[in-house]
Amino acid sequence: MEAEIKKIIEEARLAIEKSDQQSLITTAAKFIGRKGSLTEILKSLGSLSIEERKPVGELANRAKVKIEQMVREREAALGAAQHQRLMQRDTTLPGILPVVGHFSPITRIIRELIGALSELGFEVAESPEVELELYNFDLLNIPPNHPARDQWDTFWVKKGKDSKNSALLRTHTTPIQIRYMLEHKPPMRVMNLGRAFRYEAEDVTHASVFSQLDGFMVDRGISVAHMKSVINHFVKKILGEECRARFRPSFFPFTEPSFEVDVWFNGKWLELMGCGMVHPQVLRNVNIDPNEYSGFAFGAGIERLAMLKYDINDIRLFLSGDPRFVEQF
Repeated sequence: MEAEIKKIIEEARLAIEKSDQQSLITTAAKFIGRKGSLTEILKSLGSLSIEERKPVGELANRAKVKIEQMVREREAALGAAQHQRLMQRDTTLPGILPVVGHFSPITRIIRELIGALSELGFEVAESPEVELELYNFDLLNIPPNHPARDQWDTFWVKKGKDSKNSALLRTHTTPIQIRYMLEHKPPMRVMNLGRAFRYEAEDVTHASVFSQLDGFMVDRGISVAHMKSVINHFVKKILGEECRARFRPSFFPFTEPSFEVDVWFNGKWLELMGCGMVHPQVLRNVNIDPNEYSGFAFGAGIERLAMLKYDINDIRLFLSGDPRFVEQF
C-alpha cells in the first residue's frame, strides 16, 4: 500500500507539471477527487486491520496534502505566466484613442464667465433653486400687486399664507442679491450662475429650464460707468475682442435706471442681457443705506451667450441629451 501511494504521488507530480489552466482541475480530480486514485485508498482503510490502518491513513493524508500543494503551486505559476504574457506589449503599435467625455457648451460658458469676472474681483456665491417668494419677488421690489409679476409664470412648490411661507422654483437667479446682502456688508462683488425655471411654452428661443448669470457690485460711489466697464469686459472675454456693447433704456423693478444690453456680433446688433443700478428700495430692504452706498446688477441667459458664440439655433438642444450635439464642442 505504501508503494502504491508513492506511485500515485509521482504520477500526480508529472501530470500536474504538464497541465495548463484548463486541464489542471481535471488532473487534480484524477488523484484527489471523489473518485480519484488516492481517495479510493482512503475509502479502503476500513478493510485493513487496526495495526495497518493508522500508518497507511497517515501516509495517504500526507500524500493528499502534498498533491493539493502541488496543484496550488502550479496554479500560481500558470497565473504569473499569463500575467506576464498580458503585460508584454509592442510599443510600436498605434494606440487606441479612448472614448472621452465632453463639457457641454453651458459648462464652457460658465467657466469662461467665472474666469472673466474673477479677474475683476467677483466671487461666486450660491443660492437654492427652490426659493422663498419673499426673496424671489417681494424684497426685489416686486410685491404681489406689482404688474411686473406678469412677466414670470411660476412653478409653485408650496403656496403659503404669505411670502415668507410660500416656496417656488426660482424664476431668476437674482434672489442671490437679497440673500447675500442680508448676510454681508459692502463692499461686495458677487456672481451667481445656475438654473432658473419658468412655466412657459417652449420653442427655439424659450425653455422652461434655463441657466442664468446674475452679478452685482455694491460699494461707495458706484456708478453706471463702473457697470458699463464690467459688462464690456466680460462680453469681450466671452464673444471676442471685436464685440462691443450698447445700452438702451429699459425697466426692471429691482434696478433704477435700467438698461437692455445689445452686442455687435457677426455684423449685427443682438439683444443680450439686462442690467441697471440697484434700486434704492432693494438696498433698504436689506438694511443698506442708499444714501451711503450704490451698486449695479446685471443678468444674462447663459444659453443665450452659448447660442451666439457657437451659432446654435434652438435652445431646446441644450437639454435634449443628444450626444451628437455635445460632442461638437
